[in-house]
Amino acid sequence: MPEHVPPAASSGPESSFGPLQHPVFRMLWLTWLAANTTMWMNDVAAAWLMTSLSPSPLWVALVQSASTLPVFLLGLPSGALADILDRRRYFMLTQFWVAGIATLTCAAVLMDWMSAPLLLALTFANGVGLAMRWPVFAAIIPEVVPRQQLPQALALNGVAMNGSRIIGPLLAGAIIAGASSAWVFVLNAVLSVAAGFVIMRWRREHKESPLGRERLASAMRVGVQFVWQSQPMRGILLRISLFFLHSTAQLALLPLVARALPGGAAGTFTLLLASMGAGAILAALSMPRIRNWLSPQQRLFTGTVLQALGAVVVAFAPTIYIAVPAMFVSGMAWITVANSLTVSAQMVLPDWVRARGMSIYQMALMGSTAIGAALWGQVASWTSIHESLAIAAISSVLLMALAQKLMADRGIEEDLTPSNAFKAPQAQAPGTGRVQVNIEYLIDPARADEFVALMQDSRRSRMRQGALDWQLLHDLYEPGRYIEQITDESWTEHLRRFDRVTGADVTLRDRKLAFHLGSEPPKVTRLLIER
Repeated sequence: MPEHVPPAASSGPESSFGPLQHPVFRMLWLTWLAANTTMWMNDVAAAWLMTSLSPSPLWVALVQSASTLPVFLLGLPSGALADILDRRRYFMLTQFWVAGIATLTCAAVLMDWMSAPLLLALTFANGVGLAMRWPVFAAIIPEVVPRQQLPQALALNGVAMNGSRIIGPLLAGAIIAGASSAWVFVLNAVLSVAAGFVIMRWRREHKESPLGRERLASAMRVGVQFVWQSQPMRGILLRISLFFLHSTAQLALLPLVARALPGGAAGTFTLLLASMGAGAILAALSMPRIRNWLSPQQRLFTGTVLQALGAVVVAFAPTIYIAVPAMFVSGMAWITVANSLTVSAQMVLPDWVRARGMSIYQMALMGSTAIGAALWGQVASWTSIHESLAIAAISSVLLMALAQKLMADRGIEEDLTPSNAFKAPQAQAPGTGRVQVNIEYLIDPARADEFVALMQDSRRSRMRQGALDWQLLHDLYEPGRYIEQITDESWTEHLRRFDRVTGADVTLRDRKLAFHLGSEPPKVTRLLIER
């Protein structure tokens, strides 16, 4: 990481291009543009190649499933590693992995060894690279831009991703038409290697924790625990899953929609993808205005409705002249929903668990994409391409409306600023085993209901920090005596919780202390659970 995050640029937090004034972000943004260009080139070449290897709608849709399923399977380990290891080196490794897979794919095509199952296997391996790099990149961005510019930085990432949606297919389509699919994979390898060397030049300082690295299994458990105990994150995950489960139908079946249009060929497919990317770029650059016009809830539902309408129009469009504007609108809607939910996720995750939290977000997004691609491909096999897209559009609007009603946002943003207000114990580390912490409160029995309700917030806070268990004990003979009991995996993991304290935790501590009677603070004891 650079020595410090630079102050906000003079262009102000509402400038769409403000984050690009920070050199490190600019370097990472260009790298992300190249990385996503290779991704789209690979997906376009693989999808088009599959239409000649096996024209079945299910096999064509499975290309997208194979590309995104690794993210669902490997996202959490990848996020945990990104929180544990040197993020620069880890990001660099992902680029070289993608280059290696592109080289193998190229060789298989040139040697005429390619088959539908092998293409899916190589697409899956390429997806492993996506699974590794997305959480680490998502965790790095808040390090290099001021917090008030984070929405604009994420919107610019959307511009890079959707700019690559135009550049990648155009390059891939031109290469496929002028040479062959093999040369698409050659260019993928070259761009991936170049991006890896650019990252290698970045001099980010990696600071190891005095407590040592977390164990992978423990880091994964804590990441899942944090997300499960965070009501805002659960709501975000539900919404992103619903949106991509349905919206992926449009992309998964697009090669077949393009073939069905008059004169449908590789160029038609490329034009439709480019139109969607252009719409997404326009919406991303207009995101500051969109955020002023619409609330997060309104952006989410409006985007869902517009994407559904765009999918229906594309499905039944008689000519390319109607399909292209519909894809443009779909792209605008897609980036509006994705940006709103991504910003919300970044805002509710503290730095120490950011990569793990964003990896779970990515798992929900990509997992629903992979499932949706297979689902709507199968529905298209049972009915037709047009009917499958129509069913997906209608159900997306209905289910999103239900989700908005059942999980309304509270609109309260927690203070996630790291705090050292809680002092770690200085006692020598005990033997191995779990650690039990007891905190004794003496309160007015008349306020017991209020206190117990507040302690549920304390339970969520302790569990989000990584505690194994939490209990609230009530003395049967002394009604005003309560004991908060926290169990940690080990002494080291107990100390890690002190490094994870935020401003919101300090505020919660003060609210609990307001119930405590007497001049002395609550009594704290720490016990080792003997094996």
